[in-house]
Amino acid sequence: MFELDARLHNDTYFVCDLSLSRVLLMNDSQFPWLILVPRKHDVAEIIDLSEEDQITLLKESALVSKAMQILFSPLKLNVAALGNIVRQLHVHHVARFDTDVAWPKPVWGNQAPKPYQDEQAHVLITQLQGLLTQGQQ
Repeated sequence: MFELDARLHNDTYFVCDLSLSRVLLMNDSQFPWLILVPRKHDVAEIIDLSEEDQITLLKESALVSKAMQILFSPLKLNVAALGNIVRQLHVHHVARFDTDVAWPKPVWGNQAPKPYQDEQAHVLITQLQGLLTQGQQ
């Protein structure tokens, strides 16, 4: 049974569920940052997924990336499955700009997060839901 890691739950907003993955918005207004979490029990690595689920995850990652390109027009998209602190498989999608506070360094560990104001997060989540729902059709 799928259960979201407590750290991911505490650090993110729920955006929507895709066919395989939960989409989360990282609560750091300095970076447009989405996280895909396959809704599978006890999965730490992409290779722990079935081949079919690996393909679905890749398609969902592309869907999220396209939505981020449309909404944010980033210079670069950083997509990575890092799990040094949170073991549960999750794939980061971070829109990067040469003007962002961490450029060109990684977004984590260089500065404290700046949480969204709830209204700001709600507007962004609504826009993302529209793009992701439209993209799944």
